Amino acid sequence: MIHFGTGGWRAIIADGFTKENLRLLAGGLCRLMEKEGFAGAEVAVGYDRRFLAKESAHWLAEVLTAYGYRVLMVNRSSPTPLLMYTVKQRQMPYGLMVTASHNPAIYNGVKLFTASGRDADKSVTDKIEAEIASLDPAELQSIDYDEALEKGLVKEENPVNEYIDSILDLVDAGAIRNAHLKIALDPMYGVSQTSLRTILATCRCDLEVIHDRHDTLFGGKLPAPNAVTLSPLAYVVKDTHCNFGIATDGDADRLGVIDEKGDFLHPNHLLVLLYYYLLKVRGWDGPCVRNNSTTHLLDRVADGFGQRCYEVPVGFKHVSAKMAETGAIIGGESSGGLSVRGHISGKDGIYAAALLAEMIAVTGKSISELYREITDRFGELCYREADFRMTPERKLALQELLFVQEELPPFEQVEKIDRTDGVKLWFSNGSWVICRFSGTEPLLRMASEAATGEEAQRFIDTWKTFLSL
Repeated sequence: MIHFGTGGWRAIIADGFTKENLRLLAGGLCRLMEKEGFAGAEVAVGYDRRFLAKESAHWLAEVLTAYGYRVLMVNRSSPTPLLMYTVKQRQMPYGLMVTASHNPAIYNGVKLFTASGRDADKSVTDKIEAEIASLDPAELQSIDYDEALEKGLVKEENPVNEYIDSILDLVDAGAIRNAHLKIALDPMYGVSQTSLRTILATCRCDLEVIHDRHDTLFGGKLPAPNAVTLSPLAYVVKDTHCNFGIATDGDADRLGVIDEKGDFLHPNHLLVLLYYYLLKVRGWDGPCVRNNSTTHLLDRVADGFGQRCYEVPVGFKHVSAKMAETGAIIGGESSGGLSVRGHISGKDGIYAAALLAEMIAVTGKSISELYREITDRFGELCYREADFRMTPERKLALQELLFVQEELPPFEQVEKIDRTDGVKLWFSNGSWVICRFSGTEPLLRMASEAATGEEAQRFIDTWKTFLSL
């Protein structure tokens, strides 16, 4: 029942996400750490605002402490990036975050982080899955959480101040303070409200905040910052004349943006803007990394500054690994996650928001003006995407068609085909389209980019017709 995808293990509450499975996951990690020479090590555990998140974090701790490991429990619902920062700063071998990120409210899950606060890669999660498979649930040991806390096996702490200070040290807080920005903030009922509000208030930003209460149903909406879910934020930006609006997903590792006109800024555009800003204004030097479903405008910007853009499969563990390998200054995904050199190795929507505020403050330009500056220089690409829900049977049938029979729609002028992660096709005119299965939800995802929106949509429609979707 426990299989790690591109962003940790996620399952429907009371179906796959159960106390027994959480105990098995913790037991598998204990066995792996012992084999890796980390017996008795300290492990960080955190949780977000989802249903049963706090209780689940405690269940993990009960098994960890029973096997001799010390637990640093973040003692309030917190952003995933905060846990990653804690693992990195305190030189821990592993960290566990109870969250299902942007999934619907009926899901919960666990994200696993390794030394330096990086997303656990497949080599690690495969080992844990193997250890879990060999465990007998009836033989798992545990210590009651309150007893473990009383004995000092669990230490409750809230390292939020360290995390906030680290971000304030990385951005030009003085420039933001002097710009007198007005910002609309939507935590989407998630965990960014304390950290992000504190950072922006420290920089003297005038804030309009919505959806900051604790709601395990996320207001009845998907806790993912997209054009549909951020319509209330767009209204606030326009109604109160904000410089821009920012929203974070359920565990605050992804960022969504509304520009000064009230228009949704696609995460592709945000990634391009920040890379351009780091290169041109901050004067940084280095490549960038994107996944295979993210805009190729990044490639053009990189080339224009004598840099290179690296492509990796979907899953931020691939982005962070390639960033470490190449010394890239930024890496990101079309879903809104990005990382910047010098901070943690994973996604951080809170730091990204602070950097965006710095960009507006330092340049004195609006988001739309800056993006127009980029497209005037490098041209514009139109991006389209679509998702299709899959049953297990339908997924197996399509996997057979695409990866065993290797069938393709009748596209013309195909220059290159890559099946590393899904099926991606490049065309001779520079356009591309990808069709791949999500690693976190039962979905088939498509994305395409071309010179016009009509052409990009045509590629997706051709796939839809071919697969009878």
